[in-house]
Amino acid sequence: MQQQTKRPALLAVWLVFAGIIGLWAAFSLTMEKFAALEDPDHVAGCDVSLLVQCTANLDSTQGSAFGFPNPLIGLVGWMAPIVVGVAILSGARFAKWFWALFAVGMTFAFGFVCWLIGQSIYVLGTLCPWCMVTWSVTIPSFFAVLLHAVRIGAIPLPQAVRKLADALMAWLPLIVTISFVTIAVMAQLRLDVLGNLF
Repeated sequence: MQQQTKRPALLAVWLVFAGIIGLWAAFSLTMEKFAALEDPDHVAGCDVSLLVQCTANLDSTQGSAFGFPNPLIGLVGWMAPIVVGVAILSGARFAKWFWALFAVGMTFAFGFVCWLIGQSIYVLGTLCPWCMVTWSVTIPSFFAVLLHAVRIGAIPLPQAVRKLADALMAWLPLIVTISFVTIAVMAQLRLDVLGNLF
């Protein structure tokens, strides 16, 4: 009798948590955008300084990459991890094709966030607090979903790669930490964050 794949409960809890945080950030940015549209003199609550602010990002071309405000993508997109996480915790088991599609969606989110990070640091020269909250949950969610999809064989790769993905799940906190440190170093080298804050 074939052994059934263990339910990824820890991943499910993370997806629900990340989805709620991401949804909160997207909602907050959407409300700031609405407030700015109603009142051109509105000062966003997340505008701390010239370096740390939301307004420059929201008003930029990059802030509406697909012709509408980016936070609207978050309002829709973050529902998926919440639904998937709750479904898993409720006992649902998804087919491999589902995990493959979910991994594709998370890869798009990760790629989009990487592009936005680059635009924020190297083009706009600002750090948007709510955007950074989004980055902080998108990056670990991407790695977690991708590694899970690989280890269960949803993405057809050799057995050795599947075993490596399974082993790397234990190293996920380190992988995420390295990612965050890399972004922090990029921001410091380009924007002198510490010098501008103190």
